[in-house]
Amino acid sequence: MDEKIKRTMDALSRNKMKPYFVSSREELYSLIRELIKNDNLITAGGSMTLKESGVTDLLLNEYKGIYLDRSEGKNPDEVGEIFRKAFVSDTFFSSSNAITEEGELYNVDGNGNRVAAMIFGPKQVIVVAGANKIVKDREAAILRIEEHTAPKNAARLNCQTPCAKTSKCENLISGEPCRSPARICCSYVFLGQQRVPDRIKVIIVDEELGY
Repeated sequence: MDEKIKRTMDALSRNKMKPYFVSSREELYSLIRELIKNDNLITAGGSMTLKESGVTDLLLNEYKGIYLDRSEGKNPDEVGEIFRKAFVSDTFFSSSNAITEEGELYNVDGNGNRVAAMIFGPKQVIVVAGANKIVKDREAAILRIEEHTAPKNAARLNCQTPCAKTSKCENLISGEPCRSPARICCSYVFLGQQRVPDRIKVIIVDEELGY
């Protein structure tokens, strides 16, 4: 574990979030199985990290009937209902767009269901993030989303936004906020010190994952 990861984990602990470090996917899966062994309902937010790390497949394959995935929704109304069930779930899985060395999680959301569930509702939130998500401070976290995360996600989702075409946030190019109807940056949330100790668990994986 390098010093940057150690500083970040120490800061997460001070902010009453439980940090973990795993050096392999086998360690990741073993830890997840332990953390959710007594669950009756598991949900998740949209996340390339969960997909790339194999966590989504783990939940789909090993927790059928317990894990409720958005892919089970046949239409927008059913998907919306799955989003709302996150608030009464035992565990909500997510990643984080950035994690500061000051122990804060920074996330930007379109619909808001992901950040809302991270803030309140599920009994526990498990954040899985590659070490590449760690940044120095709030300023660096915001810049990471504008220069990297949002444009990549917009392009992946085929959103008709300026950043999907230019690979950079419109604000960085013109100094003006994006006014696109397809904009995916709508809710900006920093999660700092928590009222409920260890409700949020942050698993840092020693590899590059997601955007």
